Amino acid sequence: MRLLNRSAGRISRHRRGPVAGLAVLLLGLLMTGGLYTVFAPAQAQKAQSDTELVAEGRKLFLVGCASCHGQNGEGISTVREGYQKGPSLVGVGAAAVDFQVGTGRMPLAQPGQQAPRKTVVYDAEEIAALAAYVAALAPGPAVPTEQDYSIDGLSEAEREEAIVRGGQIFLTNCTACHNFNGSGGAMPRGGYAPSLHGVEGKYIYEALLTGPQAMPTFSNGNLSPDEKRDVIAYLNSIQESPEYGGFGMGGLGPVSEGLFAWVLGIGGLVGFAVWIAAHTTRSTKTQPIEEGAEA
Repeated sequence: MRLLNRSAGRISRHRRGPVAGLAVLLLGLLMTGGLYTVFAPAQAQKAQSDTELVAEGRKLFLVGCASCHGQNGEGISTVREGYQKGPSLVGVGAAAVDFQVGTGRMPLAQPGQQAPRKTVVYDAEEIAALAAYVAALAPGPAVPTEQDYSIDGLSEAEREEAIVRGGQIFLTNCTACHNFNGSGGAMPRGGYAPSLHGVEGKYIYEALLTGPQAMPTFSNGNLSPDEKRDVIAYLNSIQESPEYGGFGMGGLGPVSEGLFAWVLGIGGLVGFAVWIAAHTTRSTKTQPIEEGAEA
């Protein structure tokens, strides 16, 4: 019993020593670090990869974008008042970069009223890096996921409801520029609303979210994410619908279709009627009686 008491006394004295406290502290730090490494390796790796992605995006940005948008995305002004060679990208978010670069509109080939869609210059990894760098400049809209713009996860009845809602929203807000069929149309000052046929749902969602060029911005406060998804569902549905009238003429609307009917349809019928009348008149003329012929 006395031996046990003596041993306990020695342990207590060592515990109260400064070296023992430091050893306990180091042991606790090692255990905490080890547990964090075991249970949260994915988060640590993701943070490191995000940093590397932003750094790679900055390299690409300095080579291909800084000449117009500035070395820090602040934009570059020109001598002309109120005009910028390249607008500021601070706060536009990753969605704007993914839309502009992913559709080939950027880098811009030459200055103009509107950037047309063209062949994409960067691959998917480079676009992701550029988007990550611009997103790191200031908070902005993120790149949507497939769940944001797809109705594949809905039931058949929910899909039909989404298409109907999307059609009402589109006909109310979008037909003035994009036509009721999404075929696009001309706009003032040399601009135009591009056709939405064949455009990926992600890019339509990003265009609604960021408002590129002459298009207004439909933030989540104006159109909820579900309403944006419904608009995309409606556009997909009208592209899949057959042209019951036969030749749809691009679905440009009743004006162009009426003009086609009057000029080519009725005009052709009138011309054919005139030709028939002229041909009938020539064939019924009385032939002159030759001399010596029997009456």
